[in-house]
Amino acid sequence: MEQSQTATPARSTGIEHVALIGNYLPRKCGIATYTTDTRNALVDRLSGIRVDVYAMDDHPGRYDYPEAVTAAIPQNDRGAYLDAARAIEASGAQVLWIQHEYGIFGGAAGDHILALMDRVSMPIVVTLHTILEKPSADERRVLEAILRRASRVIVMAELGREILTRVYGANPRTIAVIPHGVPDRPLIDPDTLKGAFGWVGRKVVLTFGLLAPNKGIETMIAAMPAVVAKHPTALYVVLGATHPNLVAHEGEAYRDRLKAQAEELGVGDAVCFIDAFVEHDDLLDYLQAADIYATPYSNPWQITSGTLSYAVGVGKPVVSTPYVHATEILADGHGVLVDFGDAAAFAREIDALLSSDRNRQRLAARAYARGRTMIWSRYAERTGEVMSAALAERPRRLPSPATALSPLVPDITAVERMSDSTGMLQHSIFSVPDRRHGYCIDDNARALLLMTQVDPLDADLRDKWTTVYGAFVQHAWNPDKRRFRNFMNFDRTWCEDVGSEDSNGRALWALGVTARDARIHKHRDWAGRLFDETASLSFELGSPRAHAFAMLGAAAMLEAHPQHSLSRQILSRFGDELVTLLAAARRPEWSWFEIVLAYDNARLPEALIRAGMALDRPDFVQVGVETLEWISAQQSAPDGRFRAIGSDSFGREYAAPLPFDQQPLEAQAQIDACAAAFDATGDRRWLTEADRAYRWYLGANDLDLPLATIADGGCFDGLQPTGLNRNQGAESILALQLASCAISALSKRAETVAGRADVAA
Repeated sequence: MEQSQTATPARSTGIEHVALIGNYLPRKCGIATYTTDTRNALVDRLSGIRVDVYAMDDHPGRYDYPEAVTAAIPQNDRGAYLDAARAIEASGAQVLWIQHEYGIFGGAAGDHILALMDRVSMPIVVTLHTILEKPSADERRVLEAILRRASRVIVMAELGREILTRVYGANPRTIAVIPHGVPDRPLIDPDTLKGAFGWVGRKVVLTFGLLAPNKGIETMIAAMPAVVAKHPTALYVVLGATHPNLVAHEGEAYRDRLKAQAEELGVGDAVCFIDAFVEHDDLLDYLQAADIYATPYSNPWQITSGTLSYAVGVGKPVVSTPYVHATEILADGHGVLVDFGDAAAFAREIDALLSSDRNRQRLAARAYARGRTMIWSRYAERTGEVMSAALAERPRRLPSPATALSPLVPDITAVERMSDSTGMLQHSIFSVPDRRHGYCIDDNARALLLMTQVDPLDADLRDKWTTVYGAFVQHAWNPDKRRFRNFMNFDRTWCEDVGSEDSNGRALWALGVTARDARIHKHRDWAGRLFDETASLSFELGSPRAHAFAMLGAAAMLEAHPQHSLSRQILSRFGDELVTLLAAARRPEWSWFEIVLAYDNARLPEALIRAGMALDRPDFVQVGVETLEWISAQQSAPDGRFRAIGSDSFGREYAAPLPFDQQPLEAQAQIDACAAAFDATGDRRWLTEADRAYRWYLGANDLDLPLATIADGGCFDGLQPTGLNRNQGAESILALQLASCAISALSKRAETVAGRADVAA
């Protein structure tokens, strides 16, 4: 049948590229039909738009998806959601649009989709197909997380907006009400199509949709004896396959029960079941051939019914129970509402419509007029406007800095807040120390490093905290195992006899630097002695980062004691090993020591550069600078800002880095490595690189949000797509403060070098 499409030119909304997630045809469900229709509407109506479809897949390999589907996401494979996030992020999509319905995403209440949402940086628009007024704990948790992440939410009924604000605390400004889209077809006489279905001479009442108990079909069958008594030619058509989940549970037992009910009531010939998932155009033909559309649904909180929308869109007189969507779309005389489960009321209202052609046609015209406001082209325009608004509200980028190094004044207020007489606690809840997680040598070693670098600082305060953090490191040493322990409970009991390799390497680093830089002689003596006692453990470690940390400690130790043979051995052996690792892992596009990226990456080239300077090994310096150049390029956003290697990148072989979650540790390591490169080469571009990494703390990052809390020297724990991780753990605070010390010292060295150059000139 020829359709009556509105011939209007395509519109431009400024949105050129959308990633769309939902079920998709040929999967047989309402969400699949809806997602397919929305994609087609966007492409048809919005000029030049690209829509990448990511289809949710409940049976991988079963569906033959069309070319419009960019990729499928296996519903229960959490890793596939992360892969999809990476693909969406890399695609350049401006907006991610998610069709949300409970049951189509994996995890508890579908929480796998949150992992994807948290790993893309573009604005997210979410269409909610179900909004529960009384959610379970998991359902509430998931929807509230979606609401926090989404830039805009689309609902299809005003009550949906009201529930979101009242039950979930959503911001009403971010919620748009856009009714379900409908096809653009002319209003026709049903009799012109009845012959195609064998309905000539029959008065047809139709219900369409996947068959399931909540559709209320029993109520309509119970109404049919009274209808048939007044209208012997009446036929009730139940069109649609049984819901796949119901088939999996009980086969066709439900359909058989409905057929048995019709037979028992003596209306078996007046009730017709069409067991099929009907294609789009055929469905519209069925709808247009019916005289009345009935939706006897039993769920009063159903926010959306695509079948009801389609029926109104083609101008069907509708008799329905008063669920949410029906109440709104049929308001003001655009349909007829009867009570839930009231078969007598259905019979009465259907009889009234079948008895008066004039009244039935008048109601059809009113329904059709309302449907014209919902056609897919109008829907596409409105959703395009929503996506444009979401995109326009992204934070504007800060201008690229043109000034020289400008560090914050180091401030240990937040360090003290996280510390007690035992040492520095690991984690916090916001800015309040979380004692449940106790202490670790990693953070106390870093805090010990900070006490050797921070200026200005009261001498008594420096003495106090250097002693506290040093005592923690001392107590962590387990001479029986010849390893440092790492984790300690709040009650000062150790959680282990041997800490990780990296924590052991980091302890050696702190000892070497303290032996060189501690402001009080007693602390230098203590650190040098403990380094001598423990540093040989490094030869038993296998982690490249543990080796790098030990090398940094050895390089410092060698500056303090130029004849320190153990330090020379550490630098020479591990330097050679790093060079060998690079040769083994290198590819034309991959100049790195490992086939994966991990945390604290820049420590590896930094250690090589420092070793090369200490041992007069130009080859070490050359490799260190080369790999620092490569990792610097990896840690660059398209606009040139520093973009820390996100933890989502860890462990992916030969793969480009992902943007989240970004952690303060990476920026500090980059600054220290750039300082080493400047010291080794005198090349001032490393000052620029260090400055770029430092400004990440101050807001020159992917989210334009400062991580540093300048008032107290604190630092948030990282950047996530949703914003800041607002906890302030020890690692983050120390990273900022050590970075501030490093950038300040680097600035002074740069001024000295420049002054010497001026004098020489």
